[in-house]
Amino acid sequence: MRIALIGYGKMGKAVEQIALERGHTIVAIVDVNTSEKIDKKLISIVDIAIEFTSPASSKKNITDCLTAGISIVSGTTGWEFDKKELEELCIKNSAALLYASNFSIGVNIFMKINEQLAKFLSAFNDYSAKIEETHHIHKLDKPSGTAISLANGIINNNPKYVKWMLNPCNEKNNIEITSLREGEIYGDHKIEWENDIDIISISHSAKSRRGLALGAVMAAEFVLGKTGVFSMNDLLKL
Repeated sequence: MRIALIGYGKMGKAVEQIALERGHTIVAIVDVNTSEKIDKKLISIVDIAIEFTSPASSKKNITDCLTAGISIVSGTTGWEFDKKELEELCIKNSAALLYASNFSIGVNIFMKINEQLAKFLSAFNDYSAKIEETHHIHKLDKPSGTAISLANGIINNNPKYVKWMLNPCNEKNNIEITSLREGEIYGDHKIEWENDIDIISISHSAKSRRGLALGAVMAAEFVLGKTGVFSMNDLLKL
């Protein structure tokens, strides 16, 4: 594949390394420090774009790519995702979008375990859930997109909960998320269910950005030639 990297920070560089290892080519880098732009000229040299930027610019990057007919994989979190609007844009321009709050294969399996646990515990109303996530000090959004996805996984599978809130939260029907920003931690997520008798906990810790980068490149390989909006569930058949 001929890949355009949109955003060339730590994640962009990690994606570049994995892409090259898997036999792909980086033909364009769109970043604040480069002169490349997202336009119809880009479509003549790229097969797909992979985007890791900031919440402030991500939606425009995605819509610009899709409008130009360039399929895109995006891992930027912290922005509003209107699936219907983007599906229409994909169909109109014969392009694809695969968006994920986390591209790690391990995290996506962890999310499915989280949903099953929430479903099991819906029969035991005395258990209360809370989420804690820790990331490096450079991460802009709080809570993490992964923590929000985990919270929504609980809400959709356990009728006790209706929404999530950042710590502090004293309402029984809301899931409390504690967000910590420390050092250079790549991403730790923990979910606890507690009652008066015991605590059930599940957790995931990322050792590096490599898992995220590998998942993003695999996602690009998966959506190449497709039309529409996809997720990691489609890729991993979860």
